[in-house]
Amino acid sequence: MDVIAPGGARRVAASADACAGPPEFERIDPALGTVASRAAACRARDAVAAVNAAARAFPAWAGTQPQERRRILMRAAALVEAEAAEIGRTMRAEIGATDLWVRFNIDVARLHLEEAAAMVTSITGSVSHAPDGMSFAFREPVGVCLAMAPWNAPFVLGMRAIATALACGNAVVLKASEICPATHLLIGAIFTQAGLPADVLNIVTHAPEHAAEVVEALIGHDAVRRVNFTGSTRVGRIVAGVAARHLKRCLLELGGKAPLVVLDDADLDAAADAAAFGAFLNQGQICMSTDRIIVLDRVADAFTDKLVERAARLKAGDPRTGEWPLGPVVNAAGARRLADLVRDAVGKGAQLRAGGPAGNTFMDATVIDHLAPGMSLYAEESFGPVAGICRAASEDEAIGIANDTSYGLSAAVFSRDVGRALAVARRIESGICHINAPTVSDRPDVPFGGVRDSGYGRFGGQAALDEFTELRWVSVGQGPRAYPFLHGHQQPLGRTS
Repeated sequence: MDVIAPGGARRVAASADACAGPPEFERIDPALGTVASRAAACRARDAVAAVNAAARAFPAWAGTQPQERRRILMRAAALVEAEAAEIGRTMRAEIGATDLWVRFNIDVARLHLEEAAAMVTSITGSVSHAPDGMSFAFREPVGVCLAMAPWNAPFVLGMRAIATALACGNAVVLKASEICPATHLLIGAIFTQAGLPADVLNIVTHAPEHAAEVVEALIGHDAVRRVNFTGSTRVGRIVAGVAARHLKRCLLELGGKAPLVVLDDADLDAAADAAAFGAFLNQGQICMSTDRIIVLDRVADAFTDKLVERAARLKAGDPRTGEWPLGPVVNAAGARRLADLVRDAVGKGAQLRAGGPAGNTFMDATVIDHLAPGMSLYAEESFGPVAGICRAASEDEAIGIANDTSYGLSAAVFSRDVGRALAVARRIESGICHINAPTVSDRPDVPFGGVRDSGYGRFGGQAALDEFTELRWVSVGQGPRAYPFLHGHQQPLGRTS
């Protein structure tokens, strides 16, 4: 199928877009209110066709020499930079991305592809010996992997969802987000140019109202053996439920409420820089965004003044002009929800120190001081440019506030005493914790994922092999065997020699 990208350019997506027939749906530009892109409105039958195509392509791809899979992944990595201008135009139109966020997506997506390429020839197993033979544990591709990527970091998380799966020899169906279909289709175009064989990667786009039937059809297909989903906890629960009914293994990277703890011996300027970066990058629309800043009382006023000063410079506007550090939030409904969160907090005693609702889809960097339990912003993931400050009388209280959430994805601790910070980090319940660094960070060679309502399973590095391969045991017997009940022996059944 074709997709109309910003500027009128037409691009053909990956060869297995089994969606040439359905009508199109439109994605609206959140800054301008005009049409950002059009894509095929696939239904369940189209989703089934995409999986069928992937299943047919899987055996040949699984049998492809590792060096060839690595070459294709490296060619795709090189093409990412060559397509940077189009990626940027598309991301700006579909999600209101700033130039900085586009560059982050491009650079880290390339790293994910390079890491996957390096992994192709390092997928290892083990050998063990026994008197009666040898046992081998080795990894094999699972078959068809279903990947569901979100809109907020569309290019990098789309690449992350598929790169390791392809490296391991699997075929992939990528369910594109209805908010950024053109950006996700660019991933298919890049792999087509890189020489990925036909139908190994299939991209399914759909209108918002058809999401449920498409997801059900994809997960329920017999050929789909693994599911990975990055997105909200609400939708993640639905995906996990559907997968459970079909006994499909899931990797879920879901929402967060990342705490940043500032101890009383912290470098306050460094902490304020990290807090502003983590809270306001991409308008706070990142699963790792710094949502609650927990500061010990002794330094709370000084730290808050520094953060407010930084936030006051971060205004929102159309990212195409290059004049604004922040762009729009994803849609008007999201902006209204953020405004409600701010009003609720202020109405219950919090102080608005910077920013606030700006109308339409724009919201300047916002700082709420004296955030406390009972305020919606204290518990809910804001997913917007809003940073709440909680004050704590002691280190123990700060840790208690950090853990007073159902989420557990990312966290950060600031202290000049690294040993003290490490002790605090060990007590915070999160899959990721950074010391003297922002809550927002991404590296493809480390285990990335959360606990509790932030999901389970891990992207990245060797940990990802468990998600995208089957670990098999094969044994080779040596010499004659005496089976206890067949030959009169009374040895325990666990012994075969």
